Amino acid sequence: MWRVCVLLLISGLAHADTDSTPLRLSDVSAAEAFVESAEVVVIGFFKEDGGTGFQEFLSLASDLRTVPFALCSAPEVWQRYNISMDTVSLFRQTDSHQEKLQMEEGRKLESDSLLRFVRMNELRYLTEYNAMTAVGLFSSSVQTHLLLFADQRSEGFAALQSSLAHLAPTYRGQLLFVLVDGATKSNSRSLSYFGLRSSDLPAVGLYDTKADRKWLLPPGEVTTERVQQFCESFLSGELQSQDSSESSTAESKSEL
Repeated sequence: MWRVCVLLLISGLAHADTDSTPLRLSDVSAAEAFVESAEVVVIGFFKEDGGTGFQEFLSLASDLRTVPFALCSAPEVWQRYNISMDTVSLFRQTDSHQEKLQMEEGRKLESDSLLRFVRMNELRYLTEYNAMTAVGLFSSSVQTHLLLFADQRSEGFAALQSSLAHLAPTYRGQLLFVLVDGATKSNSRSLSYFGLRSSDLPAVGLYDTKADRKWLLPPGEVTTERVQQFCESFLSGELQSQDSSESSTAESKSEL
């Protein structure tokens, strides 16, 4: 992390006068370091201050402190990220994706629309599934989801969430790690799809959105090691050779 900080300082990243004002990126090195500095970042590419969406961008940057925001008007950075007009762009690490919201001249941008754009696309290494994040999850180029079914109010949830969040970067660009809160009524269909009841939680499943196939980690303690072996069995093709219904009840050769 200190290397990122040094890059930001030496590459022309200018800090604003107040904490609520986004940083300004002046060259490609600064922009690349900023993009790599967090799981999700947002850059406002505006040629001039005050253009369409500019004030709304500043307002959101001030209100939404969970996501780093920056501004950039440098032509070489625009070229680096294929920006041709004023655009708000979101970058996420989990699938190395860049999402763009172009500012159409003469068309008013509502603050709620900009917030919705960020919320819909801010996939993290462990993303909680809900109506907003579902849009980003199912539009991602990464088509396989590792699902953690758990009750967020249960004892031990925080440790389980932390362990999977730390494992997720290992599978960057291969698997999306998704948290499904089993205590939320709207998620009951997701549990039912995997043949799960609330008494079965926590549980881990894999879902291939392209093939519409699912697998469950065999019953037992949900540990980092077992989840990692489960992921590896999918990526090696071993899991796909099993019948989906069998994988929920049978232990694999590696005794997952």
